[in-house]
Amino acid sequence: MRKEVITGDGRRLAVEISGDLNGFPVFLLHGTPGSRLGPAPRPMLLYHQQVRLITYDRPGYGPSDRLPGRRVAHVSADVTAIADALGVERFAVVGRSGGGPHALACAALLPDRVTRVAVLVSLAPRDADGLDWFAGMAAFNVSEYTKAQASPDHLEASLRERSVGIRADPVRLLAQLRRDLTESDLRVVADAGIRAMLLRNYREALSVSADGWVDDALSFCTPWGFNPADICVPVLLWHGEQDGFSPAGHTRWLAERIPGVTAILQPAAAHFASLRVLPDIVTWLLGGRTRLAADRG
Repeated sequence: MRKEVITGDGRRLAVEISGDLNGFPVFLLHGTPGSRLGPAPRPMLLYHQQVRLITYDRPGYGPSDRLPGRRVAHVSADVTAIADALGVERFAVVGRSGGGPHALACAALLPDRVTRVAVLVSLAPRDADGLDWFAGMAAFNVSEYTKAQASPDHLEASLRERSVGIRADPVRLLAQLRRDLTESDLRVVADAGIRAMLLRNYREALSVSADGWVDDALSFCTPWGFNPADICVPVLLWHGEQDGFSPAGHTRWLAERIPGVTAILQPAAAHFASLRVLPDIVTWLLGGRTRLAADRG
């Protein structure tokens, strides 16, 4: 079920609701670039777990209105607006890849409403003290994030040019990503169902413009607007050690600073393996035990 929510400052947000409409609310925050149609547990699993899954297009993605100059922290206001519009008081949050920093923002800034937060293959803040931010990162991401800091106009031009081709043929993005995919990730995206979902996700994300992609990249490289050390709700961090898009060192850095966190690092996994663990992550968000082996951070 799709719904349009109007924020307090008059912006439109495209929202998708799936699973058990009477179930416990879980916000799933999409990656970069991404949309509300991105990776999610299968609907039958959501019904079985009695989960009401809420996804939405961040500002500038799909039909959601842009919020120029947004910081990572701005997500808390948008999630609050959606929850209020849906009559939801308490909810859990999961963010994958580019959704990870945004999920952490919800944990830090909405402690009275968020029950648990799970963060998969996330970046750490660009100004993370003691972290070599680019260590282990694929060349393309190094290039884009360097542009975000040194030449935002250059970054914007680059992503807008790329988005035109991807909008016409989303297979281009997967083809570009293949150069940096590990064997683990190649096996995941070889699945026909996952490929079809990713292509639908990318097409929707860039269907109107590249604004969301540009603003995400810029927001990751500027102060996030909160301190991960201030988080007081339960947090689960998951990362594949072979990830080259957002290196596992970022999760290690976060695990050392978030109080009481549970950190899970899988030696043989990479970035897209996070898609396969989403069902177990939802189990944890609901307060249950998962089959995932955990290293305490």
